Amino acid sequence: MAKRWLLKSEPEIYPYSRLVSDGRTVWDGVRNPQARNNLAAMAVGDLVFFYHSHDKEVVGIAKVLRTAFPDPTADDERWLAVELAPVEALPAPVSLDAIKADPALRTLQLVTHSRLSVMPVEAAQWARIEALSREASRSARAAPAADSSRSRGAPRRSGRPGPRA
Repeated sequence: MAKRWLLKSEPEIYPYSRLVSDGRTVWDGVRNPQARNNLAAMAVGDLVFFYHSHDKEVVGIAKVLRTAFPDPTADDERWLAVELAPVEALPAPVSLDAIKADPALRTLQLVTHSRLSVMPVEAAQWARIEALSREASRSARAAPAADSSRSRGAPRRSGRPGPRA
């Protein structure tokens, strides 16, 4: 079974949208020994949450295309890189605040080892983050539709989603 991971990126340097437009990238520049060991543990096909560190939110999913190899930006061959490709943007970003507020995610390394840039994600944690994204997306779509209906004087339709914008 494929493992799951979370990688942090500074959105002003390399946002998820750039990974999408590039189609693939070499994930290099990691200089923390524990993060390096996590890169070494990745396998082709493993899924990766893409986290924007300054925005503090999980925004997309990528997959590992090539396992660890010597980082071409390092003078020391012990440092590693992997190659990634985008899979899909999440329906809605999942904020660090939402993650910290969720009891099911209290052991996620993003919470317990916040300085680590490459970390494993357990299957249940992965599923919970995906569920939070879907919930946030539904809420975002429902709020404008409900506001729009009320502003026209239409009654609120309980239990049915509003029209999509």
